[in-house]
Amino acid sequence: MILEKNWLKHADPDRGRFRSLLLRTLQNFVGQAAEKRLAQKRGGREKFVSWDDWMAEAPSHLSISAQALESWAPERVFDLRWAATVVEQALRHLREECERKGRLRVFDAMSNYLTAERSDISYAALALSLGIAETAVKKLLYRLRERFRELLRNEVAHTVENQADVDDEIRHLCAALAAGTE
Repeated sequence: MILEKNWLKHADPDRGRFRSLLLRTLQNFVGQAAEKRLAQKRGGREKFVSWDDWMAEAPSHLSISAQALESWAPERVFDLRWAATVVEQALRHLREECERKGRLRVFDAMSNYLTAERSDISYAALALSLGIAETAVKKLLYRLRERFRELLRNEVAHTVENQADVDDEIRHLCAALAAGTE
């Protein structure tokens, strides 16, 4: 490197000893070699995931048909994935709370009914599967729904700067989920 780049022209007796120039050159070379060896490409050690692969295996349990993925605008797909992810986060927090309280069995039995219409719920079947009274099932489901709404609101609140925007974001979330079921 010294010969290739003609570093010897920098040797000036007025600036110091030749030995000092060689030492400083060697130190710079070793330092730069170490930097190159330790250098990482953009993204560092992060593994890059193909957008198409991610969409196929998105964290959401919400399935979107291949035809819909091809025909929908990217913004619509993004909104639907965002909404599903926020709902899943709230649902995960609710599950963890129920697990801490020893009510995981209740959560597992009722989680599918958190957003269902009353006419779609068989309280008698739930009561039978849980081994509790039908009135207790109604109270438990009511409380789970209330807590789910609180957790969902908290999740949405983390995504907005101004707390006054939470209601608008929840409306947008609901619209995105409704549009995804069409």
